[in-house]
Amino acid sequence: MLGIVYKSTGSWYTVKSDNGDFYNCRIKGKFRIKGIKSTNPIAVGDKVHFDVETIGDDTIGIIHKIEERKNYIIRKSVNLSKQTHIIASNLDQVFLLITLNNPPTHSIFIDRFLVTAEAYHIPAILVFNKIDTYTDEERDEVKYLAAMYREVGYTCIGISAVTGKNVDTIKEWMVGKTSMFSGHSGVGKSTLINAIDSNLNLKTAQISEQHLQGQHTTTFAEMYDMDFDARIIDTPGIKGFGIVDMEKVEIGDYFPELFKLKQECKFNNCLHLDEPKCAIKDALEEGTIPWSRYRSYVQMVAGEDEHYRVDTYGEKK
Repeated sequence: MLGIVYKSTGSWYTVKSDNGDFYNCRIKGKFRIKGIKSTNPIAVGDKVHFDVETIGDDTIGIIHKIEERKNYIIRKSVNLSKQTHIIASNLDQVFLLITLNNPPTHSIFIDRFLVTAEAYHIPAILVFNKIDTYTDEERDEVKYLAAMYREVGYTCIGISAVTGKNVDTIKEWMVGKTSMFSGHSGVGKSTLINAIDSNLNLKTAQISEQHLQGQHTTTFAEMYDMDFDARIIDTPGIKGFGIVDMEKVEIGDYFPELFKLKQECKFNNCLHLDEPKCAIKDALEEGTIPWSRYRSYVQMVAGEDEHYRVDTYGEKK
């Protein structure tokens, strides 16, 4: 039988078959996908072949083959740097939820996520949530960030999952597609999904006032069918986002504004650091490339881990 993985708990997988029935499945033996050494050989969104077996009173599926993935979002674990984790596969687009200060979403995290999406050819949409909670000054800060990313070429939407502002805009973008929702714990992924479809009634939690961090309410990635011809993949909150398997010379290709200018650099293998006659450095001085984006790029090329003592505009504290 052929089906799509809707939920993964590490050892068990919920698979929806082509005829619409759901099966609890396990993997047949151990296998890896084309050398990808990840903590999870099967991810939500995977198309799999499975056989159904009856053991006592239980009917379970045994997954024996995975179809080739169209794409996937993969990240390096923050604590186990050699381990990678495939968050979801076969995506039409990803929504990255961003909050200014409850909890804070720093530019380096946004840029790392966007670079990975670019690398795997997945359109990314930036969703600035909780805009109903901000002061006028904070709203201006959000507008600045949104304008910067729009200039780069990304779609940015300001929403309030609580009041419903622009939730219909999100739904319009989702029709006919499989969409992944991602972001830090506490940015409002589950609240937004509940606003999109109240029948799901996903669990939500309050922000920890002591650390302004979200409490994990989604333990495993899970896909849901919407009643308006759309699929949502809800994911656990991500603390940090380590990029995987990128050569230094290719990282700049996943920053659209850098890629657009790289042919104007004197050297073909220019890393845009200290090389002479670098078009990127010239654009930086002219103010046509955002400094925060460039700082993110330099940090990735240097192979540094993601830092959290960074303000909204990328300045280390």
